[in-house]
Amino acid sequence: MSKDTQYKSKVSDSNGIIHWTDEENQVWSELFNRQIDLIQNRACDQYHEGLDLLGLSSDGIPQLPELNNKLKKATGWQTAEVPALIPFSEFFRLLANKQFPVATFIRTREEFDYLQEPDIFHEVFGHCPLLTNPAFAQFTHTYGKLGLSASKEDRVFLARLYWFTVEFGLVNTAQGLRIYGGGILSSPGETVYALESDTPVRKPLDPIDALRTPYRIDIMQPLYYILEQFDDLFTLSEMDLMALVAKAKEQGLFEPLFPPKEKKASGQN
Repeated sequence: MSKDTQYKSKVSDSNGIIHWTDEENQVWSELFNRQIDLIQNRACDQYHEGLDLLGLSSDGIPQLPELNNKLKKATGWQTAEVPALIPFSEFFRLLANKQFPVATFIRTREEFDYLQEPDIFHEVFGHCPLLTNPAFAQFTHTYGKLGLSASKEDRVFLARLYWFTVEFGLVNTAQGLRIYGGGILSSPGETVYALESDTPVRKPLDPIDALRTPYRIDIMQPLYYILEQFDDLFTLSEMDLMALVAKAKEQGLFEPLFPPKEKKASGQN
């Protein structure tokens, strides 16, 4: 994971409180109000239940100690205040200890619509509500423990499974297809695109397929994997995922469904 970032996370005081500016709280409020309308009939019920349990609102950026009290009671999880970007090893260590990393900065207005780095809106609004759900919490914990002991090569395969579930997963429900991936839930464009566009491919989740599927972080996803039901995350967490990684490595990667990333110009004539 690259450590290059233009953002600098804020540090909490001795009480765990971060002193956000009025502008930063206003950015959160506008992001929240825009997104809460979009997800009403698009996010899964488990997400909405978690949102209510955490009491997230447009009033301002929530303080992590308040979230931690509610997460602890629900599933034993906590948030962890981190710099803007952290190494994979630290990411897995935190998840293995039931701590979800939250970068304590919020995007600027210049990057209001799209940000390649995970800010506090993405982490808290996108992911924290589902950490109140036992199935999601168990899968994320299992993923962290596996990643912590995995080789560097195997971590790259595991990252794909995380991408197509925790970040960009869809799930079948009695009401139709719904979103549970935090990367979608914190993005206005992708919230609509993931469910309603005719462009992307949508396939039932096969763990080995997900492990073999390349992705890019800077485009609308060309492919989404669908859980048959939300509690399949329990089943997934109980599989021998490292054995599946070994099979995925043997079979090799699928051809990407996206063009290669354009190289930046060198600046030379």
